[in-house]
Amino acid sequence: VQLVESGGGLVQPGGSLRLSCAASGFTFSSWTMTWYRQAPGKERERVAGITSAGLKINYVDSVKDRFTISRDNAKNTVYLQMNSLKPEDTAMYYCYTAFGRGSWGQGTQVTVSS
Repeated sequence: VQLVESGGGLVQPGGSLRLSCAASGFTFSSWTMTWYRQAPGKERERVAGITSAGLKINYVDSVKDRFTISRDNAKNTVYLQMNSLKPEDTAMYYCYTAFGRGSWGQGTQVTVSS
């Protein structure tokens, strides 16, 4: 299993970023995918999840109405569109699949700062 995140970077407050997570090594279209984040000195936090066909989606309250999770099963990729970014969104962002014993990507850093 391999999960490769991309799309992070430095953005000003109020800006946007789109994260991608390219998956391989398992039947991507059969599995729920989840985005997590971890800020320095804090525990890893579940940000958003999307079921295999995209029929159920949920978000942590702090990102509702600002972030959108989506997936393209033909491309084995899950996305996280992040709008109206705030400094408190600064964190390393990871994608996760529960396939097997669970697998994490290496993460992509998002920094929101003026």
